[in-house]
Amino acid sequence: MTHDDRLSEVLGNARVVFFDFDGPVCDVFAGLPASQVAEQLTAILAAKDVSAGAKAAETDDPIEVLRIAHEADAELGGEIEQRLTEAEVEAVAVAGSPTPGAVEALQAVNASGRAVAVVSNNSAECVESFLKAHGLEGYVAKVVGRPTGQPHLMKPNPFPLITAAERMHIDVTNCALIGDSLTDIQAAHAAGTTVIAYANKPHKADLFAEAQADTITDDMHAIADALTTA
Repeated sequence: MTHDDRLSEVLGNARVVFFDFDGPVCDVFAGLPASQVAEQLTAILAAKDVSAGAKAAETDDPIEVLRIAHEADAELGGEIEQRLTEAEVEAVAVAGSPTPGAVEALQAVNASGRAVAVVSNNSAECVESFLKAHGLEGYVAKVVGRPTGQPHLMKPNPFPLITAAERMHIDVTNCALIGDSLTDIQAAHAAGTTVIAYANKPHKADLFAEAQADTITDDMHAIADALTTA
């Protein structure tokens, strides 16, 4: 399913490669399920705001619970965010190994003379904690996590990609993003970044094609292969 020629072309044109974190680098909630974290956050939220709690009970995505909390009340949103960050740090400690092919992809991007930034809706703390635990921090020049207190600036907003490009002193259009969700594709399109969609579940390939990702792969090893053969 990898469109190799297109993959090589997208990577070849990029001077910096952005990696989304949850999916391409790590399965964040592999050991501590996202639904469990969402439930814990929803309980805290419901105790202080019944209607926001009811709305949050309809999702099993902790990031969505955070959005709902912030919409209800900024201070409450701040508290939920702090709890979410703690849960994410706890989760990556038991998440197991990096995504198969992720380490090779990070190494290959560096070996090709390009730089890596991790751009995530998860907290920078949990990203940094995972990279450090697995000895990968040397491959990542910058980590741009969720903007504290401003969940409206998370992807699909292009803000994190633009921020990462600014910190890397490069035009955002000279970057490529590897992401595994529609919000990644939307953020990349809005920023003018090319996007490599990582279809880590079979049903995602069609979704990503429809969303007009520049190229699609179902294997992170393909990133390394495309760079080493380029």
